[in-house]
Amino acid sequence: MDSCTCCTNKGYDDLGAFIDALPSKKGELITVLHQAQSIFGYLPREVQEFIAEKLDLPLAKVYGVVKFYSFFTMTPKGKHPISVCMGTACYVRGAEDVVHELSRQLGIPVGGVTEDGKFSLDTLRCVGACGLAPVVIIGEKVYGRVDAKKVAGILAEYAE
Repeated sequence: MDSCTCCTNKGYDDLGAFIDALPSKKGELITVLHQAQSIFGYLPREVQEFIAEKLDLPLAKVYGVVKFYSFFTMTPKGKHPISVCMGTACYVRGAEDVVHELSRQLGIPVGGVTEDGKFSLDTLRCVGACGLAPVVIIGEKVYGRVDAKKVAGILAEYAE
């Protein structure tokens, strides 16, 4: 746990307090993983080890759940994580072009994080908003009917 430079003691204190406040630890792994990812931004091995110890579970069980659910990530994300839907409706309506333009403008591949840590870029299978295809999600904000020409304007919203 001490080797994780990304995770602060306060983060572990907050997560530990959250776990300790649960009425029962049994069956709460997914709830705890959501809270941990909210605190740390992702779930590195050190955080998984901490959770396994606090919930008295084998590390393999924690890791298995993290790997199974696509919501959870073991790699750092940018301050503004970008996800592009690649479901059938989005793909047919040009999502691949949107991904290429985001990648080009950010200078990162899918799965990458910009050097300044501001953005990360990923794809999803389906977000269930087919009527808005193609869909881009940045953080919790959903952008519908996106095409490559709109990418620069969308990214400009996040200029600081």
